[in-house]
Amino acid sequence: MTIDYAAIEARRAEIRQRYALPHRPSSSARGLHHAALISSDVERTIKFYQDLLEFPLTEIIENRDYKGSNHFFFDIGNGNLLAFFDFPGLDLGPYQEVLGGLHHIAISVDPATWERLRGKLEMAGVPHQIESGASIYFKDPDGARLELLADHLGEMYGARVL
Repeated sequence: MTIDYAAIEARRAEIRQRYALPHRPSSSARGLHHAALISSDVERTIKFYQDLLEFPLTEIIENRDYKGSNHFFFDIGNGNLLAFFDFPGLDLGPYQEVLGGLHHIAISVDPATWERLRGKLEMAGVPHQIESGASIYFKDPDGARLELLADHLGEMYGARVL
């Protein structure tokens, strides 16, 4: 299969021209309340996100949709939360990246924090990949892919996206 990259770039430019308005209206949203992932082990997840990544646990409550299940939240800054559910007894299996599913979650941290967390990931033996000197990609204990990005919110590799 041959990929026509020039056609892809032309289509991208056309979409950008049509939909990325220079004077766009304000969003109807206030922000991301939380993204929810699955945890196979609540304590292991807490140790990873709170102790290793330094995202404080803010609350743990019962999942209203599944009795005996936990719904717990981590502060990822700027009023945003990363949440988890466990589903005891369902044996859901490990996270799988699938076409049309979650690819990764990118979380902005300042450059000094990025360096510190990179060191903590290395010390903990967490396999990771560094891209463009500003992104660290790695997986959580259940296999969900994460990115720590040393760019400001609204920027991607130094370019404004917001």
